[in-house]
Order: sequence, then structure tokens, then C-alpha cells
Amino acid sequence: MTRQKAHAPKIALALAGGGPLGAIYEIGALCALQESLQGIDFNRLQHYVGVSAGSFIAAGLANGVTPRQLFSLFIEDRKHQAEAFDPAWLLRPAFGEFFSRGLLVPGLLLAGTWQGTLGRKSLMRALEYLSPSLPTGVFSNDQIDIELARLFAKPGRSNDFRQLKSRLTLVATHLDSCQTVAFGRPGWDHVPISKAVQASAALPGLFPPVEIDGQHFVDGALIKTMHASIALEEGVDLMLCINPLVPFDASKRQATTEPNTPWAAPEPIPRIADGGLPAVLSQTFRSLIHSRLILGLKSYQQAYPNTDILLIEPDHRDPELYLANTFSYSQRRHLAEHAYQQTRQLLRSNQAGLVTQLGDHGITLNHALLDDTSRHLCRPQREPTRVSHALTKLHTTLNTLNQVVQVAAPKNGQPTW
Repeated sequence: MTRQKAHAPKIALALAGGGPLGAIYEIGALCALQESLQGIDFNRLQHYVGVSAGSFIAAGLANGVTPRQLFSLFIEDRKHQAEAFDPAWLLRPAFGEFFSRGLLVPGLLLAGTWQGTLGRKSLMRALEYLSPSLPTGVFSNDQIDIELARLFAKPGRSNDFRQLKSRLTLVATHLDSCQTVAFGRPGWDHVPISKAVQASAALPGLFPPVEIDGQHFVDGALIKTMHASIALEEGVDLMLCINPLVPFDASKRQATTEPNTPWAAPEPIPRIADGGLPAVLSQTFRSLIHSRLILGLKSYQQAYPNTDILLIEPDHRDPELYLANTFSYSQRRHLAEHAYQQTRQLLRSNQAGLVTQLGDHGITLNHALLDDTSRHLCRPQREPTRVSHALTKLHTTLNTLNQVVQVAAPKNGQPTW
């Protein structure tokens, strides 16, 4: 799409979920995008849409927290710092939920005995009567609300949607109706941002539903993966989408660079089934949410032809993020660095097409910075060799040549990347 704009471009950002790993990837990717794209400020966009783990990042950006500051808050090991995010907050047992549900057991047992359920009926029938006493979540997410409220109480920030300079929408699912609720929109903008983040990231089974105004809410990804349409409906020129979870293409696998992963090089990554049930379930979950995302993006391109939509996500052939535990926080610095470098490589590989697409909105690539292979988000453990420098440059050159060919001869009017 080539056009000249007489006004400042309206740019929106949509961030999907993916647990702690998803937030780590999005922070690493955003750090690479912020320093590599000239003409865009990720703290001054028109609209931010966050879902699940993406709601943490969206709320921070809308509050003026830069990608580098997000890295410092969520990734760096800075427990002695007042604003540091401690992952242990997400692993505290939901004692309040356990206690309140446990109080229901005597009454349920009495009701079952009175109705002749226990002793004569099957065990499954008895357990069915006791099901209301089962906790709705294993871990407590109350600390999310508490700590984010404290973070957004700092000068220049706000925990009130209505006080922000940019529009912020955090999506959750209304549990009783299974309908999408957009916190930050009229009717739901009175809810504190911290509480909306807690609701949007309340993954069923892991965290209890979050009660707001007498109603219960769970993870916003239950209905859609990204909910970018919320921003598209208001009219934007450029829609940036970041999705951290993709299915792994094991048929065209690459060697992993992390020596501590279970399937590390030089051994090849095995077939998905060789990883057992966790690997199969992970691949299934990733495939389901990613297929929804792709279908949604295709419908967006048809419904909003005047908006450029740019998707940033991991390479399907890269095992690094796939092998990492979705809810792991132990290797966060390494994974953030990997996301940072992978996003830089994505920009280098597709720069020919991006120059045209982003140029329409006054955004240019910082080629000198992208070609600087010495740049790191985290301090490297070892310096790259001359051979790795040469291979990186060769890979970039070949991908650039491929992009030039695609731009020169587009197929059936389809996007070049």
C-alpha cells in the first residue's frame, strides 16, 4: 500500500498472551523494535491492546514505561530494587481460595448424605456433589493488582484508564457469559488498570477468576488470541501485532544455541512425539491459538484495507523458545536476549519489504544499528567469533536479495512478507 499522509500516522499496538515466556519475548522484541525503527515512539502510540501476559506490557507502555525499563523491571534480577518484578508473586498458593472452598465440604457432604448420594451411588456421583469445593485456581494472582497499583502510582503514571494520554484496552473474558470485556472502554474504564491486568491474565485452572463489580473474569485469550480489531475499528494507519507463541516446525528444524536445554545441539531436535505428552500438548495449544490468529489477521486485511498490518512473531523453525517452559522464569535473561536478536534478524531479513511498508508512515530502519552484530540486550557470556559475524552478514545479504526479488515481482497482489 503506497500513499502519502497529510497527518501524523495513527499507530496501534496489539500484544497477545503466552504466560511469562510470552511477556519475556514481547519485551525483547519491543527493545529491538524501539531502537531499530526510527520515527516511532512506543510510548506515544494511538492505542494499546493487551491480552493476558500482553496486558502487563501494554499497561506499562501506555504509562510511559519504555521497553528498556520494562526489561529492567521484569527481566533483570533486581530484587533489591523497589520496582523490580518478582516472579515468586505468581507462585504463591491461593490459600484464600483453598480455605473458602474447604468451608463448603461439610455442607456438601451433609446434602449428599441426606439425598442418599453417598454410600449407594457411584463414587463419580459423590465427587460431582463435592465439585463446588474444589479450588478454581492453584496460585493466587492478587499480588499482580497490588504491585502494579504501586508501580502506576509513581509520578507521571496512572492506574486510571481515563487519565492516560493514549488509549489502553485490556481484554478479559466474562466467565458467566463467555463474552469479551474490554477494560478501558466506556462502561469499564472505571476499573483500575492493575485490576484489569489481573483479570486479563487469570488463566483458568492456574489462577482463580477475578471478581470485579460482583462479576467474575478470566483470561482474555479464551475468545481471541490478540483482539486487534478493537483498535482497528477506531481507525488506525498502522497496526503492529506481536505474538509470542507459534507452533514449532520440527520438519525443518534448526540447531538450538542454548547448551542447557533438554534437546541441545549437537543432537538434532527430535520429533514432537518424542517429547512425550507435554510436548504434544504444547504443540496442540500453540497450533490452536496460532490458527485463530492467522484467520483473524486475514479477516482484518479484508475488513480494513486501508490499514497496514505488521505481525512480529518467532521463527517457526527456531527451537529456542519452543523448548522453553511457557511458565518458566529461570532463563528469562537468555530468552529476552534471544527474542531481541531474533527480532533484529527478522528486520534485517525483511528490510526490503519493510522499507516500503513502514516508509508510508514515516518510519525508517536504522540500518547501521541493525548491521551492528555487537549489540546485545543482555551482557553476552561470550564474544561472537569472526565466523559467526561472517555467517550473520551472509545470511542477511541472502535474505535481502530474496526480498528485493519478491518486491520487484509480487505474486497475485499478496504482501511480500
